[in-house]
Amino acid sequence: MEEATAYLRDGVLAHLEKLEAHAQKLALKQEETQRQQENLVRLRARIQELRLQRDELQTKVNLQQVGLIRQEGATGSNVEPVQAAETRGQALLKWKVENVKAMLQAFHLTGISGKLTKQGVCFCISTAYEGTYLDSYYLDLLIQQPVQIRHHSVPIFIPLEQIAKKYLQTNIKCFLAMLSDHLNAYAGRKYQADQLQDHYSAFLEGTLQRNSLHNVLFFNYDLETESKTFPFSAKLVYGDLTCSLPTEAAITCKAGDVSDSLVEKTAAHSNLFRHTALHKAFDSFKRAAESLDQTA
Repeated sequence: MEEATAYLRDGVLAHLEKLEAHAQKLALKQEETQRQQENLVRLRARIQELRLQRDELQTKVNLQQVGLIRQEGATGSNVEPVQAAETRGQALLKWKVENVKAMLQAFHLTGISGKLTKQGVCFCISTAYEGTYLDSYYLDLLIQQPVQIRHHSVPIFIPLEQIAKKYLQTNIKCFLAMLSDHLNAYAGRKYQADQLQDHYSAFLEGTLQRNSLHNVLFFNYDLETESKTFPFSAKLVYGDLTCSLPTEAAITCKAGDVSDSLVEKTAAHSNLFRHTALHKAFDSFKRAAESLDQTA
């Protein structure tokens, strides 16, 4: 009888390991598909960016041909350098407006849209995760010298000021792209945490702890393995704020006596959390538990 029980237990564990391996393989395949889709979006955006650069160069050439860009120290009366400077400033503002108009189409493929206002342009940055539309954020820019942010709805914990200081005056395209990366990554992290709490709370012990930026998560969860239920503790750290997957996943088993197989499973959980969306990782745990119940 004991041999039969041991044989059955070993068979169930082997089946469970196969299911976990299959779930991890499927998660990696889904991650690769998502990466390919993201690369396609980036390539399309790059094509639009190159077209935009071409238009910018053509605009500069046109401005030079009509004499709107002149060198300092041009000959003439004392009034001419002042007039030339004013003309150049007007030409620069005109070029920035044309630049922004071109960007409105270039960024459409990346979830960034906008419309011209009397004093500049108002951008809308839409966020999404794995095809699910999430939140939108607005940014009202004054196109003047220097460019200024008039109003915005970007959350206070997004490093808008640092991004603006680095890119806004020199490269508005990079400014918007970097801000979009931060907002989409934040939205993705929040979405995963919400999905875990809303749909997989049965695995959780206590409350999921998270900060406003959702770049540090703490939670405890229970999983059945080796015919017993073991408590695990997880700390996920998202060191790259433009990414929705953690750079660190510290998993510990809170059981007193931890076997070698549990140590291996703890390492496997850490790897799974670092390469798979949080709710999808728990979905694989759920499927494995359901399969184990059916086998038993």
